[in-house]
Amino acid sequence: MTSTTIERAVSRVIADMQANLGQDLTIDDMARTAMFSKFHFTRVFRDVTGTSPGRFLSALRLQEAKRLLINTTFSVADISSQVGYSSVGTFSSRFKACVGVSPSVFRELGGFTPAIEAGAAVDAEFPNSTLRGQVALPYDRSPGHCFVGLFPTPVPQGQPVCCAVLDGPGMFELHDIPAGTWYVLVHSVPYGSEHLPSGTGDEDTVSVGRYGPVTAHADTLLLPAEIVLRPVDALDPPVLMALLDLRTNALEHAVG
Repeated sequence: MTSTTIERAVSRVIADMQANLGQDLTIDDMARTAMFSKFHFTRVFRDVTGTSPGRFLSALRLQEAKRLLINTTFSVADISSQVGYSSVGTFSSRFKACVGVSPSVFRELGGFTPAIEAGAAVDAEFPNSTLRGQVALPYDRSPGHCFVGLFPTPVPQGQPVCCAVLDGPGMFELHDIPAGTWYVLVHSVPYGSEHLPSGTGDEDTVSVGRYGPVTAHADTLLLPAEIVLRPVDALDPPVLMALLDLRTNALEHAVG
């Protein structure tokens, strides 16, 4: 079976997810859409997207919730139901954990967040690592500010272990990386499009990149990371984090 055939099958499943966000889709349902056995489907889906079918579906639901919060006047309760949650409390908790702010605050701030807090813990006895690297943008992509974050999974959601915001493509440093296995995830929005919250506007304007997994040890020097950005693809997990508000020179609020 060719990689093209596998990607087409995964794309069919993702399209079915998007068309049925409010429905209770099971792994069996998805495997039938892909025309694979359940075991084979779960493995190839993770290989192609970097995450499980269930986590991808959850991310799509929250991405749609972000769009509805920005573009409609539906209540939070109505939106939670539309994207497949039976409990508003569960929806709100999941939204805040993945996006960084509550649904009501996300709506109030127009899809932005005034700060992105990082969660790395510094151990004085065992100094944490530093990762240096470079973000590059192809000539046919529009440049803009770049968010560089370190995450435990390939899905850019929740609190990053550490992060940095660059004025544009170029060199970066991530400090205080604790021991563990991590992914460097980058997304960039073109200058002048900062008013379009990530995941709710024209996806073709957003550029993304990924590096990893990176395994850090207290006594190991991490090799430089080279990350080339590209357009968001349908096979990419959605960028769920609320976009850092750069309209008021909020760069200093990003924690590196």
